[in-house]
Amino acid sequence: MSEFKVNKTIEEINEKIKNREAVIVNAEEMIDIVNKKGIIEAAKSVDVVTTGTFGIMCSSGALINFGHTKPKIKAAKVWLNDVEAYGAVAAVDAYIGASAVKRNDPLNAVHPGRFEYGGGHVIEDLISGKKIHLVAQGYGTDCYPSKEIEMDITVNDLKEATLLNPRNAYQNYSVAINTTDKTIYTYMGVLKPHMANATYSSAGQLSPLMNDPFYLTVGIGSRIFLAGGEGYVIYHGTQHNPNEERNKRGVPKTGAGALAVIGDMKQMSEKYIKGASILGYGVSLSVGIGVPIPILNEEMAFFTSVKDEEIDAYIFDYGYDYPRKIDNNYGLTNYKQLREGFITVGAKKIPTTPLSSYFMAVKIAEELKKRISEGKFYLTKPSASLPLSKDYKPMKYPKNYL
Repeated sequence: MSEFKVNKTIEEINEKIKNREAVIVNAEEMIDIVNKKGIIEAAKSVDVVTTGTFGIMCSSGALINFGHTKPKIKAAKVWLNDVEAYGAVAAVDAYIGASAVKRNDPLNAVHPGRFEYGGGHVIEDLISGKKIHLVAQGYGTDCYPSKEIEMDITVNDLKEATLLNPRNAYQNYSVAINTTDKTIYTYMGVLKPHMANATYSSAGQLSPLMNDPFYLTVGIGSRIFLAGGEGYVIYHGTQHNPNEERNKRGVPKTGAGALAVIGDMKQMSEKYIKGASILGYGVSLSVGIGVPIPILNEEMAFFTSVKDEEIDAYIFDYGYDYPRKIDNNYGLTNYKQLREGFITVGAKKIPTTPLSSYFMAVKIAEELKKRISEGKFYLTKPSASLPLSKDYKPMKYPKNYL
């Protein structure tokens, strides 16, 4: 597709949005449009395709600034609802990770290794407007003499409340099974022995980077829907690995790309962000993200018409191969099979369970579509592209860690 018959710019599309003339559809609808009209006519008639995903994204957190007390404090230790935040950022800045767990969690007291509350829940509670108990401790200096503060706060009491997530919206992800003789508890959920179940985590054909597999329109500076508010892509996500094997549609067969994102928590809604407790693993955060894909040409029309059956995913054994970093897998499946509720590994038919919500992904894509249609959300041209290849220098671990 080197010579395009359709050529649009983001500026032209934004002008159409301003004049309420833009045609916006979600990624599900784009599949039908391309099937009926073909790639070229679809590219002519559609201006924006909206995508969505809602699932557990452990690499998330909130950067807060709670303002200066009198006298001032240099907070070295910070707790929010008894969940420790990282205080050694600046005087009254703190970063709370979604995976941080509560001190003296009552569930952990009864069942070691299990937690019912943590950083993800604090973030959800802040966004929902609930009161959070803040404790901050300092060591006292001439310019920051206070050594401790304790008070209740809400998100609107904070000077700044920023969702700052280092790795969200994975492009794809592996499917998890367990071939061992015992039940295991993982970030992919509870996996029963002898391949009695399989779990997966992606919105498939609705997922943002499935619809722009080579990052042609999504990049640094892209405006996105983030947990009900507006956010931005600020960098490629940690562990972004675009070198992963891809299929004929350009879609990688495992994780590959990821996004680092940022947004104002005061704009967000608890409808699109949820603290999560994962049995036997810990706590996390489910995040809702929607990315608009501008249909600049027929190439983008082609990419945004990808179907679940065209998206492959590798099956990995989380009971043996995954924790030991063995490059082994149990073949490929696709998202059509996963969403139908069963996959087959060897001669065994295995029931599947999603860790992401396709229902919420549709809801996010529809909400983003509505905002663009009403002229409340405009597209941005990335200031830089996400890397399409990366040279990795692997960590030099001692032999006992390999």
